[in-house]
Amino acid sequence: MALPISRAALVRTIPFAAFMVLLALRGSLPPEGIFGLDPRWVYGLTVLVVGALLAWFWREYGELVAQTLPSLPEAALAVVVGVVVFGLWINLDAPWMRLGEASAGFVPTDAQGQLMWPLIAVRWVGASLLVPVMEELFWRSFLMRWVQSPQFESVLPQSIGVKAIVLSTFVFMLAHTLWLAAIIAGLAYAWLYVRTGKLWVPIIAHSVTNGVLGVWVVMTGKWAFW
Repeated sequence: MALPISRAALVRTIPFAAFMVLLALRGSLPPEGIFGLDPRWVYGLTVLVVGALLAWFWREYGELVAQTLPSLPEAALAVVVGVVVFGLWINLDAPWMRLGEASAGFVPTDAQGQLMWPLIAVRWVGASLLVPVMEELFWRSFLMRWVQSPQFESVLPQSIGVKAIVLSTFVFMLAHTLWLAAIIAGLAYAWLYVRTGKLWVPIIAHSVTNGVLGVWVVMTGKWAFW
C-alpha cells in the first residue's frame, strides 16, 4: 500500500517531529522533575534521538551527501548572514515582538547559581550542530519546496517562488517565540538556499547564528534566549 506521504518527505519530517515532541515533553514537566529526572536533561535525550534519526536517514539526504559543498565565498556569505541574524535576534525582543513565552526554558545553573557545564555543552552542541541540519532539512529542503510543488524532490532551489518562501517562513515564525526575528531569520536562510542552490549554505548560517547565540547567552546569563 502506498504511503500518503512520500519517503523523501518522511525522512525530512520525522527528525523534526521527534524534536518537537520532546520539546513539548520537556515543557510539560514540572521544574523539579519527576522520578528524579531533571527536565533539562530531556534536551540530552533530544540530541540523542534526533541525532540517531538523522544518522539513520543520512544516505537519503541527497542534497547533503551528493551535492557539491559550498565554495569559500558561499561559506563566507553564510557566516556573515549567520552573524547578522544573531545580532538582529538578540535585539528584536520587545514585548510586541513576542508570541507568548517559551514553553521550555533552559537555565543551566544549579541551586547555588553555578553554571552546569555538562548541560551547557549538550545544549550548545544540540543547538549549534544538530538543530541547523534538522531544521533546514524540514523548513527549506522539504516544506518550502513542497509548497512550490507536492513533488518537491524535483524542485530546484533556484526555481522556488515568492509564495513558497513567504508561506514556509510564516510557518517557521509560528514555531518561534520571537516572531519578528524568526521572520528575518527564515527569509535570510531561504534567500541563501535559493541564491546558492545548496542546503549546506543555510545550514552553515543557521549553525553560526545558534552557535554565537549560545556563547552570548552563557556569557551574559540571558537565558530567555535559550
